[in-house]
Amino acid sequence: MRKALKYLLIGLLSLFVTACVQLVRNSGVNTLSAPSPAYLRIATLNVHYIVLRRQTGAWSLGDWERRKVALDLAFKAIAPDVIGFQEMESFAGGDNGDINLGLDWLLSQNPSYEAAAVGDWRRFPSTQPILYRDDRLNLIDQGWFFFSDTPDVIYSRTFNGSYPAFASWAAFSTDDGKRFKVINVHFEYKSRSNRLQSAALVAARIQPWIDAGENVVVLGDLNARNGARTQSILAEVGITFNPVKGSTYHFNRGLNLFGAIDHIGATADFHAETPPVVLRQEFNGEWPTDHYPVVVDYTISR
Repeated sequence: MRKALKYLLIGLLSLFVTACVQLVRNSGVNTLSAPSPAYLRIATLNVHYIVLRRQTGAWSLGDWERRKVALDLAFKAIAPDVIGFQEMESFAGGDNGDINLGLDWLLSQNPSYEAAAVGDWRRFPSTQPILYRDDRLNLIDQGWFFFSDTPDVIYSRTFNGSYPAFASWAAFSTDDGKRFKVINVHFEYKSRSNRLQSAALVAARIQPWIDAGENVVVLGDLNARNGARTQSILAEVGITFNPVKGSTYHFNRGLNLFGAIDHIGATADFHAETPPVVLRQEFNGEWPTDHYPVVVDYTISR
């Protein structure tokens, strides 16, 4: 009995030490420089959905009122030219998208930004908007496709029949005539098979654009760590991911237990002028969401 207890204590101690090592490895405060007019600042952030029928508790209306100022402060700290959001949904049940508290709030507080990858929810799933500075960029086109055997059927369920998941995208031009497309994705966290099939579908959709010489950015919550097969499927068609160091998901507690699952990648004519920056901090004494923002400054050669 004593021997078994000894081994149990050793095991628990080992787990504790491992957790402490992971926390140290995946933490650290990154400093984000002021935005430069010479660069294009691109970011991604999973903001977690709001449950409209829940008045209190995690991700409720009351919780949203607590964290919405923090979210706006985080947005202002990022100062993106383009940012893709995931889970920007005010969930009322079903697919109804009449209310989007997060999107409306950020647009009301940041008048120099417009929303792309949005529309009437009956024809355009609007829970993965792409916000952009309209004084630097012009919106050319937008679209979506679902991670499904019927990707062009709105709200179709994923390959294994789980909840609908999709990619939103938007095409932009700069004032000097450079064009690029941003693909905003949120792959499923439970099913590796779904993630791989979703990544393969994204690769198939963007390959004709890349083959035609278009500039493409893929960003979002991949629910896969650096070097995973999910990433390499996209790399095989020409997307380069600059490795993100440390955690990007923190359990809404600042607990940095594993490596980055949120990423930004781009084609060859996008040149990363800075390593990816992860803003691991509270704003106004609150966590804006359970993910950290990821930010990269790029230049485009053509």
